[in-house]
Amino acid sequence: MKFDKELDTRGLSCPLPILRAKKALAEMTTGQVLRVQATDPGSTKDFAAFAKQTGNDLLSSTEKDKVFEFFLQRK
Repeated sequence: MKFDKELDTRGLSCPLPILRAKKALAEMTTGQVLRVQATDPGSTKDFAAFAKQTGNDLLSSTEKDKVFEFFLQRK
């Protein structure tokens, strides 16, 4: 998937991946896509809730080898 900005939060625990994603999205313009990589097992539900709360779109959520990858589109 095409993305405009990448954020590596591997090794960080909740709430840091969400906080860093929030900051990164704030620096982006409407329609841009942020790719986030995380290793926190709770990040899947955290990013789903974050997208719902903020109105940003969670385009994709996948896991491979205990690394979670999210694509969020700025509202």
